Order: sequence, then C-alpha cells, then structure tokens
Amino acid sequence: MKCVFCEDKNTEVIETRVLEDGAAIRRRRRCLKCGKRFTTYERVEAFPVLVIKRDGRRERFDREKLRRGILKSTEKTIVSAEEVEDIVRSIESKIRQEELSEVESKRIGEMVAEKLKKIDKIAYIRFASVFKRFVDLEDLEKELKRL
Repeated sequence: MKCVFCEDKNTEVIETRVLEDGAAIRRRRRCLKCGKRFTTYERVEAFPVLVIKRDGRRERFDREKLRRGILKSTEKTIVSAEEVEDIVRSIESKIRQEELSEVESKRIGEMVAEKLKKIDKIAYIRFASVFKRFVDLEDLEKELKRL
C-alpha cells in the first residue's frame, strides 16, 4: 500500500479490525519512510447497484459520493466522522442486504434524513433543504414545525 503522505510503497499494518457489520476490514498502517499513520478499508466488491436519479438517469451507487453529501450537511455540527461513516455503512449494508440492482435516490435520501434526524437536527435540516428542495423560507418553516 502506498503512503498517502509521501507516496513511498513501504508501509506496514499495525492494527486490523473487522467492522461491526462484517462487510469490511479497517487497517491502520504506518509508513516505514516518513512514519506517518493512515487508515485503509477493504471491502468485498459486490454486484453493482444502480441509483435512479430524479430525472430518470441511472448511475452506479457511490459510497464516497454519499459520504461527501452527508459530510457537507454535518459541517460545523457535533456529528463525528465516525458517525458519518456509520450512516454510510448502514445504508450501503441495507441496500446490499435487500439485493437490489436498482434503488431510487429518493429512498437513499430518506434513509440519510432518518439517520441524521436522530443524531443532529441542524444536520438534518441542512440535508433536508437540499434533498427536499426547499424553495423558500416557508418550506423551511414547515419542516421545522414537523421536527
């Protein structure tokens, strides 16, 4: 594995942990050249899942895209990177367990919104404002009243 800091190819695994759902392995690595540590994940490459977008287009499910979207909603909140990773892992696991070849983006958004609502209301509102396409302040007010 190449070091993410100095790009040297000599690294060693210093800790290996199977994640809770058993679908991935987390490895802590140390670069033998610069001494810095970083984390890698190993996952089983499963059959591709297509996401059906609002406009009908289809694209491959991308866990990193999902993670980035959630991170954007949780910026400057109390939600930790570990909690974001748990949400991504949970949603990916649910989709894989159901053995779906296609899933609507709306359904993924609903799953994210449900998880964020339980963790942090501000992150939920930020996510919902994009996901539910709030047009004006009245849309936001309606959602706040539902909370």
